[in-house]
Amino acid sequence: MNLLRTLATVSGMTLLSRILGFVRDFVIARAFGAGAATDAFFVAFKLPNLLRRMFAEGAFSQAFVPILGEYKNQRSPEDTRTLVDHVASLLAMVLFFVTALGVAAAPLLVWISAPGFAADTGKFELTVALTRVTFPYILFMSLVALAGGILNTWSRFALPAFTPVLLNLAFIGMALFAVPYFEPPVMALAWAVFIGGLLQLLIQLPALRRISMLPRVSINWRAAWADPGARRVATLMLPALLGVSVSQISLLINTIFASFLQTGSVSWLYYADRLMEFPSGLLGAALGTILLPSLARCHATQDHAEYSRLLDWGLRLTFLLAAPAALALALLAVPLIATLFLHGAFTAHDVLQTREALIAYSLGLLGLILVKVLAPGFYARQNVRTPVKIALVSLLATQAMNLAFVGWIGHAGLALSIGLAACLNAGLLFRGLRQAGIYHPQNGWLVFFLKLALAMSLMGGVLWFAMGNTEIWLTATLTARVIHLCWLVALGAMTYFATLWLLGFRLRDFKRQASE
Repeated sequence: MNLLRTLATVSGMTLLSRILGFVRDFVIARAFGAGAATDAFFVAFKLPNLLRRMFAEGAFSQAFVPILGEYKNQRSPEDTRTLVDHVASLLAMVLFFVTALGVAAAPLLVWISAPGFAADTGKFELTVALTRVTFPYILFMSLVALAGGILNTWSRFALPAFTPVLLNLAFIGMALFAVPYFEPPVMALAWAVFIGGLLQLLIQLPALRRISMLPRVSINWRAAWADPGARRVATLMLPALLGVSVSQISLLINTIFASFLQTGSVSWLYYADRLMEFPSGLLGAALGTILLPSLARCHATQDHAEYSRLLDWGLRLTFLLAAPAALALALLAVPLIATLFLHGAFTAHDVLQTREALIAYSLGLLGLILVKVLAPGFYARQNVRTPVKIALVSLLATQAMNLAFVGWIGHAGLALSIGLAACLNAGLLFRGLRQAGIYHPQNGWLVFFLKLALAMSLMGGVLWFAMGNTEIWLTATLTARVIHLCWLVALGAMTYFATLWLLGFRLRDFKRQASE
């Protein structure tokens, strides 16, 4: 399996999803702007989305995939199939209970996640109603994560990477055509979450059947819990909930802080986070997705040298692509936000406030992506203790910085604290891998960094002089902004990669093979 080609496939699917995600945000921003209704929806969606990232894509995937890979490489097909059945049964039963509890306790959950809303009865009740519709998303998406983990272990990466497209299509369709049929209109967005989650689950079932791994779900929890493999997954999940989801916990706490700030703060952070997640998902999530099964195979076969080389490959690609992306996000904050969101109810003031949050997020983008590459280095070895300790340190640092920054730069301080804590998290993970002798850097890193710095300096200078002043972007027509932004991005990318090519970088240098 060519890992670079696989990365390109997964990133391509993620790119499609992110593009549709921006279309979705364009439609939402045009219809609702940044006000009380969007604040209510984003809080209602944040909680099930947080649980999805923590429970499904976070703790569950990191615990399940290494053990599934071990079974696939060392056990019989029947043992592997039994493990899948038992894990799916336990997961479904727990999720059904959690979903029912979340729907019933929606008022309490909203009060905890956005206590500032309690002062406005209408806003609070709207958030509760939206939460009750969106909460089943955690049920659907956790089962989607189970299906995706199985398909990724069998090197079927494309379909799991494609499934988020369906959520964005549901959002776009409901926002464009269903809003007039709902009262309040923002309720259409909540049902888009429900429909999108269900579609993502249904599309994966035929692929599981083709590899003979469609789970046979049972309500006999005693038989499922008696499976040693299923118990190992559950044991690894509990500490991993915090270890892989510290940034999501920080986002939830940030929402609590933001709910006490001026109206629109939650929405400004949301739109900035969406832009930051574009490179984060395109590279970080894709790298983490393909590295975890490959690292788990190396661990199962005791190939320690290849394990280290895979981590080195992932780190070099991260610096090569994430560092210039972070610089570009900071420099092009106003062009990006104005082009994508300055329409309808979204105002120039919203652009400038979202810019502050995006610049703050960009300072920590590299750290956020590095965490997604470094953390699998521990979880593929079924080591959860070290990442959990590091996550606790990072979480405490985030909240200390929140208290220090929020009174200074408002909502942008909340974004800055997450980014800086991610850098701390990545640094501690790296040190842990080195101290444990898991990762040994390959030769050439110093020269690699020097060439990267030169290419980024040239790219940054070109973008700075070519983008013009802020007023141009706030007053130009949509067509003019789109054309200007497109050639700006092309110019920056051409400058960066042309410089790297002149300095000796070649695509073949980053090709990497891995066994299936």
